[in-house]
Amino acid sequence: MDIKSLQLFVHLASSLHFSKTAQAMHVSPSTLSRNIQRIEEELSTVLFVRDNRSVVLTEAGVLFKHYALQQIEQWLLLKRAINQSKSELEGQINLYCSVTAVYSHLPPILERFRRLHPKVEIKLSTGDSERAIDQVLGDQVDFAITAHPDNLSTRLHFIKLAEIPLSIIAPTTPCAVTQQVNQAKIDWQNITFILPEHGAIRRRFDNWYRLLKVGKPQIYATVAGHEALVSMVALGCGVGIAPDIVVENSPVRDRVQNISTPVPLQSFNLGICCYKTRVNEALISAFIGCIEG
Repeated sequence: MDIKSLQLFVHLASSLHFSKTAQAMHVSPSTLSRNIQRIEEELSTVLFVRDNRSVVLTEAGVLFKHYALQQIEQWLLLKRAINQSKSELEGQINLYCSVTAVYSHLPPILERFRRLHPKVEIKLSTGDSERAIDQVLGDQVDFAITAHPDNLSTRLHFIKLAEIPLSIIAPTTPCAVTQQVNQAKIDWQNITFILPEHGAIRRRFDNWYRLLKVGKPQIYATVAGHEALVSMVALGCGVGIAPDIVVENSPVRDRVQNISTPVPLQSFNLGICCYKTRVNEALISAFIGCIEG
């Protein structure tokens, strides 16, 4: 079995969700299923018990997960040792972040790194920040810019970049939503919300709304990516929650307004994460030096 198959297995063993693993690892669900079946056939045992509602590792699956992690780590160590044998740093850094982070926090880091290590290629991928940690854990990237999760994996090293405030935002364009939020006392129970699908910011909204004590929120839509959320608010679809840095860098920032609330919103720490086991590698250490420098 090859390294890619082992990586697919390890991610699935962590997510226990075929669709999530297929999306995170950029393969089709059928390709993922065939890889798992091939491994099970080679081992002559069942690694997952699955039905229409759940996926669970078997006892053999737990043992194989330990083996797979060791094999992946040994393979990566070999590749990195070969790269580090060169006198001048060469190779590739794979980085994942949101579109907003490309504007707000990444430029000075990359400028310092490229000035010091011009032969190292930077491969940048952008997308929903809530997928960032999965990209690292799935060995898709070396670094990811992300909000510090409520429960950070003990396998990850997190470097804080900034503390980011959150705001409740509403449209400024004339519409029913604007009329609602411009009332002297906002009737939060009848406001429609546009929210992140999941993640740390969604949990902050849930905690904030619970403290309002006005029942359950009316959800107009859930979206992946804070940039899309701000755009939907600007169109008058509802009220949303977004990091201030996303609003400030949005092309529609003049069409949204911050709404004062009786309950403060909890900010979050934005940072860059990578595997703890890799912080002493030449390329990884060099990049971390440019983050902290």
